[in-house]
Amino acid sequence: MIIESIPSKVNQPISVVFDFLKNIENLNFLLPQDKITAWTSTSTECSFKIQGGIIIPLVLVGVIDNHEINLVSGAKSPFPFTLTVKLTETNQGTEGQLFFDGKMSKTIQFLAEKPLRHLFNTMTENIKVHFEG
Repeated sequence: MIIESIPSKVNQPISVVFDFLKNIENLNFLLPQDKITAWTSTSTECSFKIQGGIIIPLVLVGVIDNHEINLVSGAKSPFPFTLTVKLTETNQGTEGQLFFDGKMSKTIQFLAEKPLRHLFNTMTENIKVHFEG
């Protein structure tokens, strides 16, 4: 299953947004706080529980220049996936978008697609909220 979040535009230089997002501990600021519990993080990994009891572990596996951050599912993930943060420089600052690619059964896909889409759209919106209030 592939999910692309809605793009979010931020009135900040790409280097500022990238430096914030490449620190995996800062992902906590992008999550919907009313739907997330059990947040833990290190400099290269984080884990949280989504409302409904699913634990989402993420591992930072790489960054590309100032425009891409690559994460993969951690060991306790219910299914394997990749999550890529892509940033593009614009005339007014930076545009950010999340790209999710998960390998799951059709049943799990049916149940997970809507909540995951909502989660990723919220995260991209919260990039703007974090920088612009």
